[in-house]
Amino acid sequence: MLGVLGLVAPVFLLIAMGYVAGVRRLISDEGLRGINDFAFWLCAPSLLFVSAALGGGVAHGGRLELAFFSGVLIIYGVSLLLSRLVAGRGLAESGLFALNCSFGNTLMMGVPVALAAFGPAGIPPATAIVGLYSLVLLPLTTVVAEMGMSAGASLRRVLGTTLRSVLRNPIVMAVVLGNLWAFFGLPVPGFARRLLELLGGGTSPLLLFCLGASLRDFQVRRDWLDAATIGALKLLLLPLAVFGLGRLLALPPLELAVAVIMAAMPTGANAFLMSRRYALGMERSGAAVLLGTMASVITLTLLLGWITQAGDLAP
Repeated sequence: MLGVLGLVAPVFLLIAMGYVAGVRRLISDEGLRGINDFAFWLCAPSLLFVSAALGGGVAHGGRLELAFFSGVLIIYGVSLLLSRLVAGRGLAESGLFALNCSFGNTLMMGVPVALAAFGPAGIPPATAIVGLYSLVLLPLTTVVAEMGMSAGASLRRVLGTTLRSVLRNPIVMAVVLGNLWAFFGLPVPGFARRLLELLGGGTSPLLLFCLGASLRDFQVRRDWLDAATIGALKLLLLPLAVFGLGRLLALPPLELAVAVIMAAMPTGANAFLMSRRYALGMERSGAAVLLGTMASVITLTLLLGWITQAGDLAP
């Protein structure tokens, strides 16, 4: 267990450093935005592109993606029904609730944790998940929310909005372009590869620091019960679903371990941004991000400890 703590401690210490810097205003808001933009627009796309271009984009005929996103969509559907039938919320708000329960922080936390736990070998399967996450869930939630808002939006308008958001997302485009590069067997020139790897090396520390700084804006007081429900679905049930589906599809140990770890990430900030866009459940989503990130200190430590002790699961 001490070895596992040694893996996750730097991750959460960087988040804590960012949180302290944000709360104490050690770095201005403009400075934090600059750091976040640099990491989001240059560092992370460089890491994901070079990983996909060198053959890591799609793993083992898509079994990894099938196991992971089948679990994600199951939890999304269950959460949507719970919100509609039990809580009595509208379709749009329920879609956003379901997004909180199924959309994890795979970029800012997942990639650093996969890198810390499994080394460079963990990046290719993580890349396969990160690139598709936004491509699958954000358009789905956009369609559900637009339908629920009863704004009379045409299918053409919804699809156009979705396509524009995808094309403007550097993370998605980096993985798509990297996979196309690998598909056509194009070489990555040595100088370009070194540049991309140099930029990609800044992904983990910068994103973790920015994640911590962003947590200062979230509160748990009012919506702690909803946040706890979201946390249970996201941090416990989703990893369990992905584990079961991964076993069913006979994923190799490394891919199964990375898939389960990525499924166990807390709710991602994009879920909050979607709630803010539609002005529905913003406090609930913010509370889920904050409480989930705090709870993941325990859940990820226990999960990584179990993985390292499971002889048939440990890579």
